[in-house]
Amino acid sequence: MKANIFLYLMLSVSAYGQTIISGKITDRKGESIPGVNITILDSYDGTSSDMNGLFSFSTSEQGGRTVLATFVGYIGQQVAVTLNGNPVKLVIELREEIHQLEAVTISAGSFTAGDEKRRTILKAIDIATTAGATADIAGALNTLPGTTKVGESGRLFVRGGDGNETRTFIDGMVVLDAYGPAAPNTPSRGRFLPFMFKGTSFSTGGYSAEYGQALSSALVLNSKDKAEFNQTDIGILSVGADVVHTQVWDRASASGKVQYTNLTPYFNLVDQRVDWHTPPNSIESSGAYRQQTGRDGLLKFFGNYNHSNLATYRHDIAQPELNLLTDLDNTYGYGNASYQQSLSDTWSVRGGVSYNYNGNKVKVGAVPFDEKENGTHAKVVFENSLSDRIEWRVGAESIVRDYTASTMVTNFQEPLSLNFREAIGASFLEGEWYTSKHFVSKVGARAEHNSLNSQASIDPRISLAYKPGKCGQYSFAYGIFRQSAKNELLRLNTSLGPERAEHFILNYQVVTGNQTFRVETYYKRYMDLVKYSNGNPAQSNNNGHGFAKGVELFWRDNRTVRNVDYWVSYSFLETERDYLNFPGAAVPAFASAHNFSFVYKHFITPIKSQLGLTYSFTSGRPYTNPNGTEFNLDRTPTYQDLSANISYLPRNWLIIHFSCTNLLGRDNIFGYSYAATPGADGIYASQPIRQPANRFVFLAVFITISKNKSVNQLPNL
Repeated sequence: MKANIFLYLMLSVSAYGQTIISGKITDRKGESIPGVNITILDSYDGTSSDMNGLFSFSTSEQGGRTVLATFVGYIGQQVAVTLNGNPVKLVIELREEIHQLEAVTISAGSFTAGDEKRRTILKAIDIATTAGATADIAGALNTLPGTTKVGESGRLFVRGGDGNETRTFIDGMVVLDAYGPAAPNTPSRGRFLPFMFKGTSFSTGGYSAEYGQALSSALVLNSKDKAEFNQTDIGILSVGADVVHTQVWDRASASGKVQYTNLTPYFNLVDQRVDWHTPPNSIESSGAYRQQTGRDGLLKFFGNYNHSNLATYRHDIAQPELNLLTDLDNTYGYGNASYQQSLSDTWSVRGGVSYNYNGNKVKVGAVPFDEKENGTHAKVVFENSLSDRIEWRVGAESIVRDYTASTMVTNFQEPLSLNFREAIGASFLEGEWYTSKHFVSKVGARAEHNSLNSQASIDPRISLAYKPGKCGQYSFAYGIFRQSAKNELLRLNTSLGPERAEHFILNYQVVTGNQTFRVETYYKRYMDLVKYSNGNPAQSNNNGHGFAKGVELFWRDNRTVRNVDYWVSYSFLETERDYLNFPGAAVPAFASAHNFSFVYKHFITPIKSQLGLTYSFTSGRPYTNPNGTEFNLDRTPTYQDLSANISYLPRNWLIIHFSCTNLLGRDNIFGYSYAATPGADGIYASQPIRQPANRFVFLAVFITISKNKSVNQLPNL
């Protein structure tokens, strides 16, 4: 009898100690999620949800406990409960986990390279090995949609914008003049080589609020981090020579480079259409230092110095026997220091300072002309991750420029000087919100104040992206962008306000493995462009306007054929402007309606060689024939170029590189120059603007000295 009573009491206590926990698991839309694991933290009690998302289990745990629900692809959720024998009913909502490899990314207007998590489109080696680009960043990017090939300039002309509307940034710091000097109607090259950078972001519109003073495009270059190996690189070039040494320590590395370039021997072998007095020659040095700080901090220093000289004879069009000597001497210096550091698990800081100097001493005949620009840039940015779905950044920066131009007044032999000082203070705020792995939005604004004209502004920036499936996604971007007028205009009228552009961009992109398809359309509205009053630049105003619109296609495939990588790009552009001395709205001389590029790269394993081919086509560009009556009505012939390069590795530390532009020797014409006055027959004499030579041939031998025998300079070519 006593045993039965004891058993009854034990069963009663056990039943009283059990708590039933039940409920339902849903996603944020209220849809049921089957198969979710539901457990009590630090115990063995739990169950899984059924096909309807329902669950129920009992536990003997007592007091305050935590119920944990987990499922693959979703963020685990914890719910605090009190267990005292009374039933507990729960409704648990799970949120999708955002994986950057699967999540939607904003791609409208942007080509990104170097960040593998963000679906790399181009890598640094792609830029360096594109045939016809001759290792020039702008030359390689000119094979992407949205760009127009302007062969006599060599700069980036993006979506109806001129070469001044693309701004270059290194580690977030502005570069005021990213191109080297060149003779009139000959292409210039970028000052910085692609192998200096681990990542490249080329945006043809709709870029982040962090970047200002860029009307059409932002080229953002991220320099390499600490080097891993000691090595010495020697380059013996058909146009000069260079040597680079890198020294590595435990938490730091330093690199130094010296390069000498002289085109005189080359021009003596290959006839040039330019009448050179002194072919281009330059001496350049650069250095970089990287220091790891703390747990994940990195301090970077970079400096570049270049001195170059060239001189040409400019012949009169009507009387070619008359010529005028033009001599250009350029001194350039750029330096920056940048720092990045995590402050906590959710906060980080980055920033830096940079200094720009560009000085030109020009002599046209006996008349000297000097031009100098000094600029400093300081920036700080704080970034915060509120959660795995929300990130935001806030920053401030200052850009100060001092510009001076001076010449001699011929009649009086007195100096004439024009100068200005511009200080721009800016701040920006931007947030990125992943609503789900299918939808992301970025909203921001940039505020600026310009001391030169005392103007203040706030420009919105918005980007949205939707990814309905695993591969394809849609993106939209909108923003207002502004940029100060060119120096040659500001020095005549410092009251000029900034020029503005409003971007609307819509694209669709599919990335599957090693294949990329992209189609994009856009509309860009120009406002406050500089317009001459009565044809006089000294009486200019901001009454100009214009538009640009178009459609672009891009396809890249390095999967279908083994060891073959190729891409195809096409751009259609329709644009008009009423600015400067234009009599009305017209297509500017640098714009062409159709641009096409085909880039092919093939690594031939048996002979350890890499072959590259690039074909470029550009439809005719407008020009004004003073013998006619219409402004910019005539069109140049089409531009076509087939270029090739090959790199041969007889030894891993030895590379022989050969490249040749315009293999077929096509006589490309970029426009026409006309005499200032008509001849006796009333006709203005003309002269076509051509390439300096039909082809440019480059041969080099690269030698690498390092204990790591797998290291060479192939990624730099």
